[in-house]
Amino acid sequence: MQSWKDMERCVEVNPTFGNQINITYDGLLSKSGADRVFIHCGYGDPQNWRDVTTIGMDRTTRGWEKAVPMKNHTITFCFKDSANNWDNNSGSNWIAQA
Repeated sequence: MQSWKDMERCVEVNPTFGNQINITYDGLLSKSGADRVFIHCGYGDPQNWRDVTTIGMDRTTRGWEKAVPMKNHTITFCFKDSANNWDNNSGSNWIAQA
């Protein structure tokens, strides 16, 4: 998998080691003052997520970051804050594929 950035929405994906990727988010929720940001993700077909989970992200100098496992070569994800506001890329979510 290669690294990629969505500059407009401030999302960055980088491979790490093993079957993990590091996702960095500094988008709308972060810029709106979110005190917590969570990545909401699922695996497999982007239209039919499996093993859906919501994971708290870590605040860093670059925004919010989290290393997440990559399963079945595809992860689909979006973000939410502690007030249940969502950033889902205007309904398209984000997709990373290995």
